[in-house]
Amino acid sequence: MLSVLVGRTGPFAGQSVVLGDAPLTFGRKSDNDVVIVSVSASRLHAEITVQDGAYVLHDRDSRNGTYVNDRRVTRHELTPGDTIRIGDETFLFETQEAVETVMDLSQLALPRADATTDPGVLRVTVSGGGPVGLAFALLLEDALPGRVSVTVYDGRWIRSGSTVVWKDETHGNVRRQQVVTVQSRQYLALTDDMRGAVFQEGQFSEMWPLGPDSVGGSPPRNIRIAHIEDRLLELANSKSGIRLVPKRFDAAESEHLIAHDHVLVVCEGGRSRTREHFADRFGAADASIYSLDGEHLQDVVLGLRVKSRLTDPMSVLLTVAQNRFLLNSLRGEGFLNMRLTREEARNVIGIDPVRQVFEECIAARPCVMSRQEDNEFVCPTHGTLFLPALLRSSPLWKRILEGLRLFGVAEDDLSAVTSFRLDMVQRPRFTAQLTRPAGDRPGTYGFLLGDAANAIHFWPGRGLNSGLASAVSLARSLSRAWRGRPLRDADFIRHEAAMSMLQYRHKSRAWNAMVTTDEQGVTRAIKDIIDGSMDSTPTAGNATPPGSAEPDLDVLLDRMRTIRDRLAARLPGLPDDAELRAHLSALAPATLRTLRESGAWDTLIVGGEEADIDIFYQQDAPVFVPAAPRAPDPRTPA
Repeated sequence: MLSVLVGRTGPFAGQSVVLGDAPLTFGRKSDNDVVIVSVSASRLHAEITVQDGAYVLHDRDSRNGTYVNDRRVTRHELTPGDTIRIGDETFLFETQEAVETVMDLSQLALPRADATTDPGVLRVTVSGGGPVGLAFALLLEDALPGRVSVTVYDGRWIRSGSTVVWKDETHGNVRRQQVVTVQSRQYLALTDDMRGAVFQEGQFSEMWPLGPDSVGGSPPRNIRIAHIEDRLLELANSKSGIRLVPKRFDAAESEHLIAHDHVLVVCEGGRSRTREHFADRFGAADASIYSLDGEHLQDVVLGLRVKSRLTDPMSVLLTVAQNRFLLNSLRGEGFLNMRLTREEARNVIGIDPVRQVFEECIAARPCVMSRQEDNEFVCPTHGTLFLPALLRSSPLWKRILEGLRLFGVAEDDLSAVTSFRLDMVQRPRFTAQLTRPAGDRPGTYGFLLGDAANAIHFWPGRGLNSGLASAVSLARSLSRAWRGRPLRDADFIRHEAAMSMLQYRHKSRAWNAMVTTDEQGVTRAIKDIIDGSMDSTPTAGNATPPGSAEPDLDVLLDRMRTIRDRLAARLPGLPDDAELRAHLSALAPATLRTLRESGAWDTLIVGGEEADIDIFYQQDAPVFVPAAPRAPDPRTPA
């Protein structure tokens, strides 16, 4: 008999949580199962565990207490009808039978009773409902109309009436407002419905020039991740073949369900728990390939949500001419990403003003700290403040302000800060048979897509593009292979080849965004070159010699002139020498030195030959199939 919690008041009103064998935690911290966004809630406030077959509610030393039926408790064995109050939220504890009388069971995360009755229906579970997971579900539903049943799980969703929507900050979920550049090779592979939903007028821009990935003369498009997520989720709600479950997928709890599906698709991102659950099937990742002198390289990037006053052509030129800052924006509004040195990365911390302790929420989760009226940057989940902004004389804050100046951003137009940790590993395979066929189960194949397969450094702008390409490839392979019979390894030769090509092409490109090799053949991490450039500039206590910035300024202008000449035919409106000199002269000498020594983007690598998965899905695609052994010729002597 299933037991559930049903929200009664607060943001969870009308929503349900199905209780299982695993503990269920409540609190303000984002790693709780139920995030309570309330000043009355503690970081870890309460927990429900299973003890002797019963569900027991425990208060975890919360400041304001946990209540059952308006009585404060420290431990309480739950019975149907109990009302639980945590912070400003109340929940009703009930069994499935009682809930059936007050709410539609379609709102519970239960398997459909008829899910296995039609052997001609391909049964698919998707863990992770971001852009890649939703794109895959929509592509497959379109390719196999009436012949596929796709269930998509994501704990960042919540049910609103008859539809599923994204949680917002009131539910403890900070939406991703970053802008991504989607290449036409990827967006033209989506269905008409998907393109119509995502690329609405005014919701994207075309600031980057045509390149090798531009198909049919269609340019790259800059668009917000949150907008893609909203539109794809809205479209998925309308598809009868797609079922949306607003719950984080738990592979351990769902193994009995997985065994009755044909396919499990893992799209949870670079830190996927589902992928790690099946690590023995997908094989161990190799970090040594992306290591330097025995150290696995990792970039830490500070994301600054800004509004730039520069034109798009000027922003493009300033971005590709150096490796310290990258602006990805939609009509000037987006994120200015700042590559940090090792020392700077250690300074990206918050401080709890009440307990007077440091908190790594912005560096470890990561969280988004939004600017408040008092000009402090506050994490809404943990109540912490961004320490570098409080210490305005700190070197990191001064360098942040220089980055704003480089891209024409007024300090008041910096509205939030976050951070990203970027590293890569080489994966041996992306397809694995999770269960074997048997009389009562079809045999389940697992697939890694998106960042769960290939987490890629975003400096070359290929993360989402690689993810969408992987979704397109798997949808094509499954739609071609599905004939109502158990799937085979041979069905996915093309997909595995496409994934390997995506890994090689995009990660080799991304590696060149992390390191550079000088004329003597010495390879160094770009973040260390940036750090070294600061050692060679005058310290804050020393006077800057007159004209000391001129050599760096001249080198930067020469570099930008070369880039401008190369882009002019594809990107009109680029600034002239006088405009560039006037703009760069406003920067501090130390900043000019760092921009110079960080080097320009290696556009030969970044804009080079693309990974085109179409070659694997043409009728005459070059896929090797071993020939059957021939019978021996009786005329040939033994």
